[in-house]
Amino acid sequence: MVDKRWVYKSVPDAVSKPAKADWSGPADASPAEEGGDGQGTGTMPTNHEMVARLAAVINVNLTLAALLFQRGIRTYEEARHFFRPSLEHLHDPFLMKDMDRAVARLDQALRAGERILVYGDYDVDGTTSVALFYGFLKSWWSLPATHFQYYIPDRYAEGYGVSSQGVDWAHQHGFTLIVCLDCGIKSADKVDYAKTLGIDFIICDHHQPDARLPDAAAVLDPKRSDCFYPFDGLSGCGVGFKFLQAHCQQQEIPFEELYPFLDLVVVSIAADIVPMVGENRVLAYFGLQQLNTSPRPGLRALMQIAGCTHFRDISSVVFGLGPRINAAGRVAHAKVAVQLLLADTPGEATAFARQINLNNTSRRDLDAGTTQEALQMIAGDETLLIAKSTVLFKPDWSKGVIGIVASRCIEKYHRPTIILTESQGKAAGSARSVPGFDVYEAIEECADLLEQFGGHMYAAGLSLKLENVPAFRRKFEEVVARRILPEQLTPLIEVDLNLNLAQITPKFYGILQRMSPFGPQNMPPTFVSERVRLQGEARVLKEQHLKLCVFQEGSSVMEAIGFGMAHFYPRLNAEEPFQICYQITENDFRGSKSLQLHLCDIKFGEGG
Repeated sequence: MVDKRWVYKSVPDAVSKPAKADWSGPADASPAEEGGDGQGTGTMPTNHEMVARLAAVINVNLTLAALLFQRGIRTYEEARHFFRPSLEHLHDPFLMKDMDRAVARLDQALRAGERILVYGDYDVDGTTSVALFYGFLKSWWSLPATHFQYYIPDRYAEGYGVSSQGVDWAHQHGFTLIVCLDCGIKSADKVDYAKTLGIDFIICDHHQPDARLPDAAAVLDPKRSDCFYPFDGLSGCGVGFKFLQAHCQQQEIPFEELYPFLDLVVVSIAADIVPMVGENRVLAYFGLQQLNTSPRPGLRALMQIAGCTHFRDISSVVFGLGPRINAAGRVAHAKVAVQLLLADTPGEATAFARQINLNNTSRRDLDAGTTQEALQMIAGDETLLIAKSTVLFKPDWSKGVIGIVASRCIEKYHRPTIILTESQGKAAGSARSVPGFDVYEAIEECADLLEQFGGHMYAAGLSLKLENVPAFRRKFEEVVARRILPEQLTPLIEVDLNLNLAQITPKFYGILQRMSPFGPQNMPPTFVSERVRLQGEARVLKEQHLKLCVFQEGSSVMEAIGFGMAHFYPRLNAEEPFQICYQITENDFRGSKSLQLHLCDIKFGEGG
């Protein structure tokens, strides 16, 4: 097994390494209702002093204050917003570049009775975006079916983004406005083509733009260089939500009318793995409430099939709903996912949910077979084994699972990976990356060999001529080898703080839970405890998981579980102290709840 790196986030030494002195204060403190502004005067305070000041201002112990400090929280007001998200914290949508133009063009189309087509990508973010935008306008405006429809491109026949086939279909059916969601920012040529046919575009995207923006009626993308919107981490569905928020303001529609659609927004945020800060955290917080209390029939049916009655966190949405919704477009047509999300009755929703669940079963079979082939290709090629990147091509692999397979290869070999297959006479691929390495920029350096590419730091898509695959493989390896740092080729665990096991109490855990929803840039706190000892015998479950009880001097015994960590079992004994890296979770077994350590890694030796 490859050793993992434990990298501590930036915090004061006295907080992050309290082995020699207990610097944490009472472990059962809770955020205060009142406090000062956390501002100081005089010389610039050290991080140590700022954490101490924050702890005093909001009445928490230093451990919790340090966790907040790591998340950019410095004042009472920032802490209050963090612990008490509010939809009032959302930004004015008209701060986004072109929002006024987008709202005006949509209003013009609605008043003139133009035919409007809602166009979206075939993944979770795209299908939820379409269901959000189409569903809301349909519920509010009396639009005849002939004048208001949605369109999802076929992954295999049309590929990613706006397609010529889609534009032609819109023209043939008399549509004069296309609202494009979660794609389109790199479709300048298709937008130009649509203009020759008398079709306008409103683009709502969140991907990195090219230097030349599409010549659309409006381009909503907080990542465009001339857009100064305060938050650029929205999902595609989030950008669509902001468009509808602006539309509601302009039409004097109560904002509350959008609340029932927050279940779609949180699913997109979870599945697209966008930063869980700013507006995303607010939308996710209230979206989880909507999902758990009053989900739309389609999501309720899918939850029942997935065996999920309640989502405690974002990760359960990622794994419970994301793969199933995605599966529709991976093995069939993603239009079924939109039909599920727009279903009006439980019976209709259940029928679509069952169909999608069957698609997901087929997807899992494809995924497993392709992953096995890919790993065998790497293991059997000495050049690939020593490379800094992985680029694999097999013409008969399913285009619908190559992104998943790229992620599986990274789990094994931990390096930037691109999986290619043949599609429409070209090589089409999905790229995934490792923490800290920008795979989009690496691909951009190879642009002379590519037909199309798009994406962001950790995931991208691309296409190229079949004859360019060998040259692309060589150039991509050269770029990665030159750019990547040695430590980025080793699996990384980011550690928040060292913790004494005695500090873990139900109240401490309760405050940690108030820091959710968790996701990128606000991950669940990860702790390290040193000089830990084994209580009793460790056990191996199902030949791969590790179950044990641990304690430190002066602490009570804590139960811990390490999934896929059975390889540590031979080294564990009651005599040798060790270090554990973990997150704190709650185990609910037949209604009995107890705190449990979810192990991330083990290192042997006392530490400290």
